[in-house]
Amino acid sequence: MSDENVLGRINELVDEEHKLREQLASGEISTDEEHARLRSLEEALDQCWDLLRRRRSARSLGGDAEDVPARSVGEVEGYLQ
Repeated sequence: MSDENVLGRINELVDEEHKLREQLASGEISTDEEHARLRSLEEALDQCWDLLRRRRSARSLGGDAEDVPARSVGEVEGYLQ
């Protein structure tokens, strides 16, 4: 997976987030449904951003970005800064 693929996925997720907000505003979905789906989208976005940062870091340290695996949602969401 290339950085461009990860960025493409991020753009897809952001577009989906905008569509959810439009669906809520037009009454197509409930607030509860929007919140549940938004949480899932936000977790996927966090995973993508984490992967992209780690790929760029590996590359800047002379490593191979292709060797950097995606982390699980639990690992990304449980990270303490």
